[in-house]
Amino acid sequence: MRLVRPITFADLQALEQLAVVAGGSMSTLPANRDHLSEMIARTQQSLRADVDQPGEQSYHFVLEETDTGEILGVSGIDAAVGLDTPFYSYRIEQLVHASSDLQIHNRIPALHLCQDYTGASRLCSLFLAPEHRNSDNLNLLSRARMLFMACHRQRFADKTLVELQGIVDGANKSPFWEAIGRHFFSMDFSRANYLTGIQSKSFIADLMPHYPVYIPLLPDEAQQVIAAPRPDIVPVVELLEAEGFRHRGYVDIFDAGPTLELATDQIKTLEQSRPQAFESLAASDADLPAALLCNQQLAGFRCVMTTAPVPRDELETRIVAPLQLSPGDELRLQLLAP
Repeated sequence: MRLVRPITFADLQALEQLAVVAGGSMSTLPANRDHLSEMIARTQQSLRADVDQPGEQSYHFVLEETDTGEILGVSGIDAAVGLDTPFYSYRIEQLVHASSDLQIHNRIPALHLCQDYTGASRLCSLFLAPEHRNSDNLNLLSRARMLFMACHRQRFADKTLVELQGIVDGANKSPFWEAIGRHFFSMDFSRANYLTGIQSKSFIADLMPHYPVYIPLLPDEAQQVIAAPRPDIVPVVELLEAEGFRHRGYVDIFDAGPTLELATDQIKTLEQSRPQAFESLAASDADLPAALLCNQQLAGFRCVMTTAPVPRDELETRIVAPLQLSPGDELRLQLLAP
């Protein structure tokens, strides 16, 4: 059986392997043992913390095959970005250039460096091992963290964002980085991405141009990738859009990948999932419909997904035991569309 749970130090070696396979494609999952250890430590500290409003907490989860103990993927949530170090984005705006004498009125798209997302929660670090990439695993790994947010709503902000990876070529070069970033730093895109992962985006962003960047002045290949996600993450984009996330004109400062956002309470998984008492689950005579289910614990959080109705005689092994439920507990359930 496959379940999602918070990451622990016992997962460090498996996490390192996932980071190596990721190959630097994600700044939040660098192949750096110290950073990955810190990721686990922050998760454990955050789960122990008494929180009544979002702060610098960070929560990461793994998808585990319980029969073998294999770790298939990882995903995470930052409770609030930009509180300890600046969180930069490019905001796409239209600048008006007009001349009444010449009767000319032009609207020119430009990139503005900003910190508009400061304080928002962020979904991050979603990565599945290539051999385990399928719709069921992606849905479970990504949406389980949204159920965690639903169970512990006070720990997260009123807005949630997701940064999607932008387009790179076969040599992992970003046309957008080549057009802008390379002019200000003596490093390639992969190196910049790695450094932001193990340190902070601010140390590079401080050297980026703080004046508007006029998009029409960029090379065509750079213009074409602005707000375009990598083709291989289309299933992730579709999942997020099904949850209600939309692009509102913000892009990453390195590869110009789109940032999606949504009011946290409007995320479909938060909006449609409902608490259910253990007793009502156990007392029902009907089979359990296909659903995403989790307990409502913190460090003991567990989430599973059933893609077909679960017979009554299988509830104990497939739901109660994996979720570590006991009489008096509440679980959270979201029915899956038929």
